[in-house]
Amino acid sequence: MNRIAAVTALLVVALGAAAAEEPAKEQGEGQPVPPPAELEAAGAIIGEIIYDRQNVFDPSKPGENNSLYRLANRWHIVTRDSVIRNQLLFRPGDLYSKRLLEESERILRQNVYFYDAKIEPVRYENGIVDVRVRTRDLWTLMPGASISRSGGENRTRLSLSERNLLGRGVNLRFSYVDNVDRESMSFQYFDRNLGRTWTSLFFELADSSDGDTADVRVVRPFYELDARWSAGGTFFDDSQEDVFYDLGNEAAEYAVDRDFHTAFYGWSKGLVDGWVRRWTTGVVYDDNRFSAVSDGTLPALVPSDRKLVYPYIGFELLEDHFESTSNRDQIDRTEDFYLGTRFGATLGYASEDFGADRESLVYRLSLSRGYGSMSNKALLLSGSLAGRIDDGDSANRRLDIDASYYNQISDKRLFYMTLHATGGSNLDLDKLVELGGDNGLRGYPLRYQTGESSVLFTIEQRYFTDWYPFRLFRVGGAAFADVGRVWGEDPVGGQRLGWLKDIGIGLRLAPTRASGRDVIHIDVAFPLDGDPTIDTVQFLIESKRSF
Repeated sequence: MNRIAAVTALLVVALGAAAAEEPAKEQGEGQPVPPPAELEAAGAIIGEIIYDRQNVFDPSKPGENNSLYRLANRWHIVTRDSVIRNQLLFRPGDLYSKRLLEESERILRQNVYFYDAKIEPVRYENGIVDVRVRTRDLWTLMPGASISRSGGENRTRLSLSERNLLGRGVNLRFSYVDNVDRESMSFQYFDRNLGRTWTSLFFELADSSDGDTADVRVVRPFYELDARWSAGGTFFDDSQEDVFYDLGNEAAEYAVDRDFHTAFYGWSKGLVDGWVRRWTTGVVYDDNRFSAVSDGTLPALVPSDRKLVYPYIGFELLEDHFESTSNRDQIDRTEDFYLGTRFGATLGYASEDFGADRESLVYRLSLSRGYGSMSNKALLLSGSLAGRIDDGDSANRRLDIDASYYNQISDKRLFYMTLHATGGSNLDLDKLVELGGDNGLRGYPLRYQTGESSVLFTIEQRYFTDWYPFRLFRVGGAAFADVGRVWGEDPVGGQRLGWLKDIGIGLRLAPTRASGRDVIHIDVAFPLDGDPTIDTVQFLIESKRSF
């Protein structure tokens, strides 16, 4: 671009910013905005950024123009322009980049207070392209009372949360939870973007019937593919009582006090030829102290104390390959999937010289890759290997493999399969593998089988309907079958039952106005194996992050 063109472009940008309150006119049908590739080839400059911030309900749509929904809109504070602006990877005056617009979309959609986000060019003239950022808010003030059931046990939650305080993106939550493990009252604070930075702050205090928790995290992550550095730290102090189970019944117990603190720094050259390479170094303090439960009612089974203090170095290789679609794990909502190759490796060394109670190499390897296309058929694979070498001996070695297969049969039908396998060796007593109604084997009580290795295979036929009751919930359904088993030693000597199978049907309700991406599951499952004491029908009502 010559000097005259450059000065003209900057002048247009400045005038556009000064008139930011006036909505830009979209390009007429006779003058369509060029495709992204042409805009990039022409060296188009971003001019005005138009913030199209939609409220919870749209009165212009049938079914959303009533007194209750209009009142909800009046009471709701729409997310501020500044909150959205701080999460964009481009500014007026930057060169137009389709990749940065799409990555900014994905960043915005990660927020629990948005139902969706769309960024697109809407006007192009004299080398300047105006961009519209369209978001739709969700209702974020959530007084809640819920009872869920899985694995034959009930869970009660009372809460009051605001996930977008005054439209500033701040999350506050007060909650009371009563489940099979404990009663707990907690307060949480989370700000994903402190001020105008990419630094996040999470803070939680919890007072439980069996202990207390303090959790503080300050992290500046690799927030985009081209980010050059990250840093942060965590402080976690927790005390609680845990239980070993046998066929879904409490069999033994212990108490644990844990201090877990970290600090780290990461660096990268950013996105180069479609790939990202990142390095991270840091220190970890992980102290676990176990004891018998005071005035316990169950037999004591106490793991060995474990104190690890170590520096570490990590490497990550990441490919730029994402796809967006809908009606996969959500209902009628934009979903972002990662299909690229991703590899990670971390190695740390704990020593008595640093304050650890042993000499130990701490390692973790991970690899994931997607195949196919989410618009038709796709297979997502991931695996990880983690563990330690304590004084020359392998300890807590665990291999995890996950596979998910999506096959779109029609716009309203999806065939889904998933496999999760865990192979453990010499696991720490508090890190054993559990399988039951609370983690995928829906026809059985929670924590039904315990061991060092497990496999769980699930098939589902998912149905997505157009039913939209009161324009508050999207409705779907599923027919499913689960098959799983556990291997290895059970510390309480529980009975091994081999392969366990169940079948069932379920209803899915996906809220479209309340914050979050949770899907309500209402399932009826029928166990086909197991011991004679379990119910022949299991009813499950719970909220999950996906279909």
